[in-house]
Amino acid sequence: MKLYQTLEKQIKKEPNYVSDNGEIKKWVVLNKAQNLDEELIGLLLEDPDLKEKFFINIKDVWVFKQNLFIRFLEQKNYLNDSYTQFKNKVGLTIDGKYLKQRNEVALVWPFKDCILEGGQSREEDKREEIFFNEVLAQDEITELLDPKVLTNAKRFDKDGEHHFDQFNRNENGTITDNLIIKGNNLLALHSLKKEFAGKVKLIYIDPPYYFNNVVDSDSFKYNSNFKLSTWLTFMKNRLEIAKSLLKDDGFIFIQIKTDGYAHLKILSDSIFDSDNLVNSISVKMSESSGVKMAHIEKRLPNIFEHILVYSKSKNNKINPIKIEKSNEEDNLKLEKYLNYYSKIIVDKSKSIEKWEIISIDKYFELNNLEKPNDNYKEFKIQNADKIVYRTNNNSFEKLNIKKKLAKIISARGIEYIWWEGKQMLFLEDYIKEYLCDLWLDISTINLNKEGGVDLPNGKKPEKLIQRIINLSTEKNDIVLDYHLGSGTTAAVAHKMGRQYIGLEQLDYGNNDSIVRLNNVLKGEQGGISKSVNWQGGGSFIYLELKKYNQTFIERIEESEDEEILFQIWEEMKAKSFLNYNVDIQKQEQYIDDFKRLSLQEQKQHLCELLDKNQLYVNLSSLNDKNFECTQEEQRVTKEFYQLKN
Repeated sequence: MKLYQTLEKQIKKEPNYVSDNGEIKKWVVLNKAQNLDEELIGLLLEDPDLKEKFFINIKDVWVFKQNLFIRFLEQKNYLNDSYTQFKNKVGLTIDGKYLKQRNEVALVWPFKDCILEGGQSREEDKREEIFFNEVLAQDEITELLDPKVLTNAKRFDKDGEHHFDQFNRNENGTITDNLIIKGNNLLALHSLKKEFAGKVKLIYIDPPYYFNNVVDSDSFKYNSNFKLSTWLTFMKNRLEIAKSLLKDDGFIFIQIKTDGYAHLKILSDSIFDSDNLVNSISVKMSESSGVKMAHIEKRLPNIFEHILVYSKSKNNKINPIKIEKSNEEDNLKLEKYLNYYSKIIVDKSKSIEKWEIISIDKYFELNNLEKPNDNYKEFKIQNADKIVYRTNNNSFEKLNIKKKLAKIISARGIEYIWWEGKQMLFLEDYIKEYLCDLWLDISTINLNKEGGVDLPNGKKPEKLIQRIINLSTEKNDIVLDYHLGSGTTAAVAHKMGRQYIGLEQLDYGNNDSIVRLNNVLKGEQGGISKSVNWQGGGSFIYLELKKYNQTFIERIEESEDEEILFQIWEEMKAKSFLNYNVDIQKQEQYIDDFKRLSLQEQKQHLCELLDKNQLYVNLSSLNDKNFECTQEEQRVTKEFYQLKN
């Protein structure tokens, strides 16, 4: 007990270690000890008892027994509210700090401190994922995430594919072209950082899911080798770089099934800050009939998905929008409401002060229109935002409004129109309602052919993406989707006049986003086309990350016999970048052992020989002759990154 008292007395000699009420700031002392603080160690050396207990003399040098000192401090009879000396064995520290110090709820998993390369290029591929530890492999990570050389640049418009000419830029020098980039999405995100950091208004992603429930036949088969810890690392790496691309007033919408929701919510809270969570939306994504009913005896069918919405900064506001009411009772009231409204705004596009309000009868008379026999029912519904009747007695006298007509914008961004001191009500107010966090009205039937591509598992309705874009963006804002899939986000953004960037590393063949966007350019009429009066037009630029070792990996994975693999091995010896510890002579020496392996084992072995840092060509290697970058690749890459030489 004397040692505790001695230590306490000695520590209290330093005022910075003592609180206002005279108690030792225990976590300050622990932190100093963990960082081998010179001041603390000097203080301990001044007392002979402490010196003898916590130091060892080696050739006249006193060495601090750091672990012993820390364990001693942590014992309960010294720090009554601390954990026991066994806390490290049950993982109650993160980054050298105890959970009580961090004052947070933490999500911890294997590989959390790693970068996952995640380089799958085909949906059906299985591969051992590559991890780089953030502490032990800093050089490898720096090289892995270096911006990449761009290749195969093309411009597409309604007349088809064209030779790439140049990037269009605004007055600030930012690219204004729509971009589709094929290649590893983590590496592509890092390649976008220099050009688009802090410039993206909306990120929407529908990422590959981690499924613990193998019964679900609709699971996205991105990689059946993904386990939960791997999936979390995959998501974390990409969300962190995605956050840096968002504008301060930007939003990210992440769609996920129930299987991954809980883990993703905690992960996203830690990256974007739980205070920046705008909503967790539930959206109906399938019908409660058909194939899903086959498992109803085992569990209730899943028809909902979740959309997590985060803002980049606090107090960002979404755009309030109205949707048609779907409640049966509301529909019954519609007939009654239609009889009330008898006035119309002649031209609502004018400023409010210039609005002319007349009766519907007068409107038909002035425009030589034939009066219908249904009390103008269809006309009223089609013009619900212009049909008005002054029925609300709410007044705004406190505002002292002098004008006959005035518009008031609430703190939530909602418009209120005041007419002669009273609130003006529109028919739209009765047949529509403000959107909430439960979306039941978007149909998911017959989506398989939407956009002219057939991708039944994973395709999202265009109306869903339209709603998300309306909630969070204005014309010409930049929209990013780095799990582009069949291209729904890009297609909808194109039709809505937003600039977009789509990243995708999987090849969907005839159902690829390029096929879909070409249909959009030519004026296809599926999805939201009719509602936005889409007629075609516009353009986008297609780019690829230039592959190097990735080309060998894809050829290996596609090989169907041993003979082709041996041809690839010969090329690898001559042209690829192999791991630094690969001894080619030993590989040749044991070639007979290699031949006895199964075809799948041979593929795996050859892939393991390749240097995974050289899957794609780094920007820093643009002029390196070993990578054989063409003049066109050099031109496109330099223009994209705005390099002079």
